[in-house]
Amino acid sequence: MKILSSPTFGIIILMAGMSLISTVGAATASTITTGVTAIAAPPTLPEPVLKEIAKDAPNLARRGEAVMRFIGIKVYDIRLWTASMIHTYSEPFALELVYDLGFKGKDIADRSVTEMRKQGYNDETKLKRWGEMMGRIFPDIRKGDTLIGVSIPGKEIRFYTREKFIAAESDMEFAKAFFDIWLSEKTSEPKLRQRLLGLN
Repeated sequence: MKILSSPTFGIIILMAGMSLISTVGAATASTITTGVTAIAAPPTLPEPVLKEIAKDAPNLARRGEAVMRFIGIKVYDIRLWTASMIHTYSEPFALELVYDLGFKGKDIADRSVTEMRKQGYNDETKLKRWGEMMGRIFPDIRKGDTLIGVSIPGKEIRFYTREKFIAAESDMEFAKAFFDIWLSEKTSEPKLRQRLLGLN
């Protein structure tokens, strides 16, 4: 795993995640039950990220977008960027989260592991390793911070802020488990998934 050290700053994520956090940094996705709405968004990913991924993930276009809210409070904007009209794990894609609230990176990592379990990942040794890895990668989030996860099939998952590269991980099982939080049919936010995939 490659990690670029940097000062503490807020992120998306990645991430994680949709079910990652509440207004106090601990709610699950199942508690995020308010409406998912369409949002206005820029036509491309941030320029520094586009330059970084140009070779491995060119021509990504915004496929779908939504807003996650918790008891009426906006948590984040989320956007899916793909190279073709239909999302598939066999092609490069990116998931971008722009946060409207602040959270601890460790809380995001812990919530991500919980959501992975819900998707059917039950190897506790792997989940522990993934949780520790995410805990090292994800910094604390401030309002307005962005986290972008990029999937490069057969190679790695990369994490970026709006301005720079954060880390890369070559464990593609982890990559799928991470993105499944939002994109799997088992997601706890099916309406959000539908908007991301352009299914409604």
